[in-house]
Amino acid sequence: MAAKRKRIPRYSKVQINGHEYYKTDIEDADGKRVILYGKTREEVYDKEMAALEQIDNATFRRKSPTVAEYCEKWLLMQSVHIRATTLIDYTSKVRRHIIKELGEKRMADVTLDDIQVALVPVSKKSASVYKSVVILYKSIFRAAKESHVIDTNPTIYLEAKGGGVPQEERQALTDEQVERLLDAIRGLPPYVFVMIGLYAGLRREEILALQWDSVYLDTDAPYLTVRRAWHTEHNRPVILTELKTKAAERNIPLPDRLAECLREAKKKSTSDYVIANQDGEPLSYTQFKRLWQYIVTRTAKPRIARKLVDGKYVKYMLYPKLGEKARNNGHVVYSLDVPFPVSWTVKMKKKQKETQDILSYHSQAAGCSDKTRAKASGGRQPIEECGRTGL
Repeated sequence: MAAKRKRIPRYSKVQINGHEYYKTDIEDADGKRVILYGKTREEVYDKEMAALEQIDNATFRRKSPTVAEYCEKWLLMQSVHIRATTLIDYTSKVRRHIIKELGEKRMADVTLDDIQVALVPVSKKSASVYKSVVILYKSIFRAAKESHVIDTNPTIYLEAKGGGVPQEERQALTDEQVERLLDAIRGLPPYVFVMIGLYAGLRREEILALQWDSVYLDTDAPYLTVRRAWHTEHNRPVILTELKTKAAERNIPLPDRLAECLREAKKKSTSDYVIANQDGEPLSYTQFKRLWQYIVTRTAKPRIARKLVDGKYVKYMLYPKLGEKARNNGHVVYSLDVPFPVSWTVKMKKKQKETQDILSYHSQAAGCSDKTRAKASGGRQPIEECGRTGL
């Protein structure tokens, strides 16, 4: 079959330096006039087709940005009406699961198959993460469709059902486990925090934002009201009075045991907050981790350890104590009462013992020379002469 002949337009002619050329003009993506020359009509035609294709591509790039470019723009638009913590969550998931997989593709080129392939790594995460990423995909491409960035929305038939690893069903603590937990942390900073969580059912953000003006203990039926939420920005606590939903603002009756616990805590409290640090301020994220570490360590299971006795290894049960590295997390427990780790206090106690030994030496060898006393105290000068305590 004969090839179809191209219909080449009749171009105008022009004389340049004694030579005859064909010419035509086109308008580029910026609206500027561009003149094309050729010795033959076919040459001018080929140049015109190539230039028009380049112009179409440039116009397409302007109209259809890459997925990475539009996602960043979408996040910027969302920052106007969502909380800082929500924006951080959105940004993390968009960059990790959307831009990383499809960032270089044009928005108009993305198909449903592309998105489903990009969701394969996400399906190995939890079901909640998978669902939230799917919702982000649908929100981003729906916004692009409404803004006429794309002609069709590839996420119309995208569903979040059945994706991700389902979360294991959590079992509530038995009465015996509750008592064991409370006995393990009784008298420690997390005791009131745990009591509120167990008997009032508040979330962590609600407990850490709870103030005494929201706790009513002098009424016939004691209750507390939830009207604030805690979160952190750059490890600094931020207390919000605007909750996520209207249903989050609620009144909760207090059982007798919790009411009595809060009365005792209020007598000792010097802060507006029920759970506060030593300065009376709400906890930072690091301070909350320290608070929770009490529970992790105190509730760690005893383990079998070995020690060398008379040249033989002897097995014995090791019960974790506060300040010891727990086997199930490997972190040193911190205290809210002091601004340094417990391991430091162990060193300071050793130093205190050494200082007491020096003081004891002074009381027994008051008549000795400074050189003799320094030798007896391990090379240290007497405290009176050093002018410091040694701590």
